[in-house]
Amino acid sequence: MKPALEHLPKEQNHSFVVKDFDYSYYPTPWHYHPEYEIVLVTESTGKRFIGDHLSGFQPGNLAFIGPNLPHHYRNDDRYLEEGSALRARSIVIHFTEASLGEDFIALPETRRIRRLFERAVCGLDVTGATQRKVSQKLHDIIHLTGMRRWLCLVDILQDMAESKNLSAITRSPLVGHNQKESNRLSNVFEWIHANFESNIRLSEAAAIADMNENAFSRFFSSRTRKTFSGFVQELRLQKAARLLEENELSVTAVCYECGYNNISNFNRQFLQHYHISPLKYRRSFLREK
Repeated sequence: MKPALEHLPKEQNHSFVVKDFDYSYYPTPWHYHPEYEIVLVTESTGKRFIGDHLSGFQPGNLAFIGPNLPHHYRNDDRYLEEGSALRARSIVIHFTEASLGEDFIALPETRRIRRLFERAVCGLDVTGATQRKVSQKLHDIIHLTGMRRWLCLVDILQDMAESKNLSAITRSPLVGHNQKESNRLSNVFEWIHANFESNIRLSEAAAIADMNENAFSRFFSSRTRKTFSGFVQELRLQKAARLLEENELSVTAVCYECGYNNISNFNRQFLQHYHISPLKYRRSFLREK
């Protein structure tokens, strides 16, 4: 079975992704992505497939997975039972070398981190004192933003780079590749980014992907962990935040510029996403300047 290509979009003003996932069971199939991944299981049990390796996982399981290494966390069957109150939670970081800045990895001070990245192609289990130290910082990083979040990531990488509590997961590197899915997802993303300010529909995106609407909806949500409408809405809100920061357009003008046709809906969605109204967001940003 070919692994699926997964895409987790970055948040506004961040160079990498930090997620605190909370599901009834982990939904992502056997998949890969070009980013490095740090994943800490905080709740649930099951089987973990990474490359050619199969093992169990439980809360506290911490792994560092290299780019394009296929993997899948499958919960025990009891998590999939109808009406189950069990939760599957994890803290996940996705980043690339570019997230750390141009030429960062070439600095003499990052020699150990370079070696860590080389080892990550086989996946790394993180255990012992390093697991405890990194786990605490992962719980911290979900509450950080801006430079403090970036510095925390570098600190986590340095902790792992200096550790003797790391062991290879797979016997040899295994690279995921699914050209058909990569092209399909790339075409859809390109179309969305070119048109999200207008009233685009799921049916149009499905046509771009050459799929029926139901199949495309399942495909998109499994690859991005977002619904199609949620993904488009996030892009619109990110653009709105950027416009509120960078120019003097009225909130109403920003609303229509980002593809919304109802100011009350825009205000409600912005408040729900950023936990602050558009007007207060602009005022708070101006105070920081």
